[in-house]
Amino acid sequence: MAVLDRLRPARPAAGAGGGDLAAAVAPASVEVGPRWLRLGDGYAATLIVTGYPAMVGPAWLEPLLAWPGRLDLTVHIDPVPVPVAAQRLKTQRAKLESSRRADHDRGKLADPYVEAAADDAGDLADRLARGEAKLFKVGLYVTVHARSEPELLAACTQVKAAAASSLLEMQPATWRQMQGWTTTLPLGADSLGMTRTLDTAALAASFPLAGPDLPAPLPGEPTQTGGVLYGINPDSPGVIWWDRWACENHNSVVLARSGAGKSYFVKTEILRSLYSGVQVSVIDPEDEYLRLASAVGGSVVRLGSPGVKINPFDLPAEDKRPDVLTRRGLFLHTFISVLLGGQPPPAERAALDRAILAAYRDAGITPDPATHHRQAPLLADLAQALTADSDPAAADLAARLAPWVAGSFKDLFDGPTTHRPDGHLVVWSLRHLPDEIRGVGTLLALDHIWRTVDQPATPGRAQPRRLVVVDEAWLLMREEAGAMFLYRMAKASRKRRAGLCVITQDAPDFLSSPLGQAVVANAATQILMRQSPQAIDAVAEAFGLTSGEKLKLLSAARGQGLLLSGSHRTRFESVASPSEHLLCTTNPADLIDEEDLL
Repeated sequence: MAVLDRLRPARPAAGAGGGDLAAAVAPASVEVGPRWLRLGDGYAATLIVTGYPAMVGPAWLEPLLAWPGRLDLTVHIDPVPVPVAAQRLKTQRAKLESSRRADHDRGKLADPYVEAAADDAGDLADRLARGEAKLFKVGLYVTVHARSEPELLAACTQVKAAAASSLLEMQPATWRQMQGWTTTLPLGADSLGMTRTLDTAALAASFPLAGPDLPAPLPGEPTQTGGVLYGINPDSPGVIWWDRWACENHNSVVLARSGAGKSYFVKTEILRSLYSGVQVSVIDPEDEYLRLASAVGGSVVRLGSPGVKINPFDLPAEDKRPDVLTRRGLFLHTFISVLLGGQPPPAERAALDRAILAAYRDAGITPDPATHHRQAPLLADLAQALTADSDPAAADLAARLAPWVAGSFKDLFDGPTTHRPDGHLVVWSLRHLPDEIRGVGTLLALDHIWRTVDQPATPGRAQPRRLVVVDEAWLLMREEAGAMFLYRMAKASRKRRAGLCVITQDAPDFLSSPLGQAVVANAATQILMRQSPQAIDAVAEAFGLTSGEKLKLLSAARGQGLLLSGSHRTRFESVASPSEHLLCTTNPADLIDEEDLL
């Protein structure tokens, strides 16, 4: 205690302002009762921890720290000198050994509690002799505050129940409430003296190193200025304010079962990100983002609608790098693989590469950037180049591409690109695409988005932040080539000030793929919302969830989830203002009410 005395500031002299400070922070009056105190217009009661479990784990005080009311928890620590501790242990071991021998001489069965205590005392004595542990007298006290006496009684019952979950027994400081209150004040004085001897390991595990809220910046670190509101913390009065752009990478994954509120949560993040100047592109399979785009003046591309064409052979007009044509050819290999449902054989891949170069050459496009403004070839031109090739593998590949060139699936590719969207929010709608080509449509939309993200930086001009949202990513992850494209995008987006947000409701299928696991591993922000019982084991194994976190995800209400990022793990509940709710909800009842208002 001598160190604490030296660190404690000196008391102000009379007339130096000490009375004014006391008048400002002290309650107006204190009424002392046998089991409570009345402090001004509120009530308080002090509880003493009198019973401890035999074994404790890390952060064993978390149930008390996470209690969602006003609670003051104080730990008083007084080290026991090593000679004194050794002598006390020797005496205690002698008492326990004497009890064991007495029971043995009388023919009684061994008392398991005495046996366990003797073994623990012997182990502690060995560690104390080796300098591996020390003993401390520890007093643990809790003061609960409430606005009225009935509320105080209910709060104390809840705190006792929370303590019982950690096998802690608590008793009120009856007739000693004034001493209990002063003990829990930051005065460094234990007026109750109800202590228990703990060793170093148990004491270290009791330190409040864990809590339900995200950690605040350490002293000396700058405060964060960016980020958006994710929601409120259901385990505490705090809010969850998160900045994906301050993490080691800007990617995120959102895994939840259908109807858990994952799209609602992502739409609130998009809307709030737009406030800070982030440019957002969305892959929308079910037209859930159209009202949001309309409200903020965004652009919508309805793939599959009559007259909407996307030419995968287009070259980015603003990109003047010498390898533009080569990179476009490599993407076309991925595109054809997704069309065919898998990688073609080596002979067909070689024929495809020759046909790609021939199609561009016939269109007058060469590696020279001066030719890149010319009209790009079409998928039909590629098929024609394959047909003109004398290799039988080229003819086989042309036959396999026939449905996409002249058959049922040609409408999306049989003409030049008709839409070149640009703006702060671009939504690529896949609702009108047949299920058989939704994966292809997702790939084309992602390719157009990536070409926008991958533009070379303009000297002297900051590159804007871009967020790419892929809803129902399992559509693309079903194809190996599409999954590889998404993986490469997740790896390379950070260097281009872009973030990838992947949303899926098929968590087991997504996590069973090595590429899906790689996408998750490259996401610094991981959001888990309500899971189905069939998927919870796969999710728990992939994210290292505890049994309590598994139960919370199985019983989470709509909009509630778990935010994971490195060592940070906290629950949140998505919240929105009435205006945001009308733009984000898909509940038919809310949409009908909106139409009535309009």
